[in-house]
Amino acid sequence: MTAAVSRSAADLASAHTLLGCVAREVAGPDRQASLADGYALVRLARTDVLLRCAVARVSMVGTHRYAGPVQRLSAGAWADVDAVDLAGLVAAELARRTGRDNPEFAAQVTASRDALDRVLRLRPPADPAPTGDPAIDSYVDSEQSLVYGHPRHPTPKWRTGDVAAWNAYAPELRTSLRLRWLAVPRSLLAEAGPFDALVGVLDPPAAPAGYAALPVHPWQFTLAGPLDHRLRDLGPGGAVLRPTVSVRTLYAPTADLFVKTSLHVRITNCLRKNARYELTGAVALTRLLGQLPLPPGVALLPEPAYRTVDLPGLDETYGVILRGGVGPHLAGGGTPSVAAALAAGPLDVPDPVGWWSAYVRLLVPAVLELWWRHGVVHEAHLQNVVVVLDRDRWPVRMLLRDLEGVKLDVRRRADWLAGLPASVGYRPEQAFQRVAYCLFVNHLVELAGALADARPGVEPALWAVVRRVVVETSAGLGDPAPLRALLAGEPLPAKANLLLRWRRAADRDADYLPFPNPIGERW
Repeated sequence: MTAAVSRSAADLASAHTLLGCVAREVAGPDRQASLADGYALVRLARTDVLLRCAVARVSMVGTHRYAGPVQRLSAGAWADVDAVDLAGLVAAELARRTGRDNPEFAAQVTASRDALDRVLRLRPPADPAPTGDPAIDSYVDSEQSLVYGHPRHPTPKWRTGDVAAWNAYAPELRTSLRLRWLAVPRSLLAEAGPFDALVGVLDPPAAPAGYAALPVHPWQFTLAGPLDHRLRDLGPGGAVLRPTVSVRTLYAPTADLFVKTSLHVRITNCLRKNARYELTGAVALTRLLGQLPLPPGVALLPEPAYRTVDLPGLDETYGVILRGGVGPHLAGGGTPSVAAALAAGPLDVPDPVGWWSAYVRLLVPAVLELWWRHGVVHEAHLQNVVVVLDRDRWPVRMLLRDLEGVKLDVRRRADWLAGLPASVGYRPEQAFQRVAYCLFVNHLVELAGALADARPGVEPALWAVVRRVVVETSAGLGDPAPLRALLAGEPLPAKANLLLRWRRAADRDADYLPFPNPIGERW
């Protein structure tokens, strides 16, 4: 045990997040998590360790808000533990539970905490580079506001890469950048869509005759090492871009264009690169999804063009996708916000149930109809949805984004899958699992929690609204069996981020655990 337990905000937040992961993925399924006398009690059964933390707000689905230090019962007394010591206790429990070790785990928790500490210390109090457009500046702020990261990940701020680079490019530090531009011989280009026409709004440097300009994240340019002799460096330039919540996807406020770059940095679980099939898939899915009707007030941000170097290895090093901006969806006014920023809460609105009803009625039918009627799985988690708020901060439009996670049900969309990589296909049970997790557990559970933080006791009314909307949507879809089961009380699926990190596996290999279903009739 450390001699002096840290009381920093970063350490407390990191310990709370890790404790929540343990409660959800380990102690909860083992029936070793409970509430008593204002505390959450979490027992690590295999190592006989009892932990507790004060609860600031009790959640009906177990996503409690913690307060104060995590403590361990030791020699009959409660003793504070910091995030690093807690990581050691969790590691010992998981080693016995799984029969495998992970010597990286505690160090990753520590690195995540230290990264959060730097963000809290270095984050500018205001945007140093506003455009002067209130709606766009508010949107950029939302993309760069996720100081604490994923609330259900054991190491939400763990990432590879040196500290100086992170300080230069981290969205949480309200950074700006200009792209690095390469000149690529047109004979070595792989591309699709109107790339030149779209990228022109970024004011790229002129490429020599016979070459095309290719934008690269400036950090990726450094990470890639010496430039291939067939490529030319055009230097930094063009419009100013802002890193968004995903770090590697950049937004140009004055041009209203997103640039999704490859970045060979591992963030939480994944190396953030654009694989070749993701480049081609984005443009193909944009064309196919454009044929589908969406409910009023809901739109998909297209990814109509990509460009890369058509050489093995370099294609993933320099692959870039262009994504349409938010501007066309702000006609008549409105302020966009990434949903994750709203869920970071507390979210205080004058009429939380009415506000929530408007939100749910935009989002839920659209995602469920895409899944059942069209065989399209959109991962509507908090970072993949942009909400447009009116002057009263009321949700009036939903923008679904990021085609990397879009999958197709192999039974319903065999027609589309014939021209796409096999990885885009999901079996029907996989399709519903991913829809249910992203929509209900990752998105709505966290947003409901933010509203409940501001208005304790409102949670039951919020979930009653969701049940009504799901019942109505299910009826319109012919009451598909997965929705009937959900409404009857079958547990929701929750992605096991802690266990995935312990196994050091890829996201695609994640397990899903039963999660309390607040819209089931037996609730």
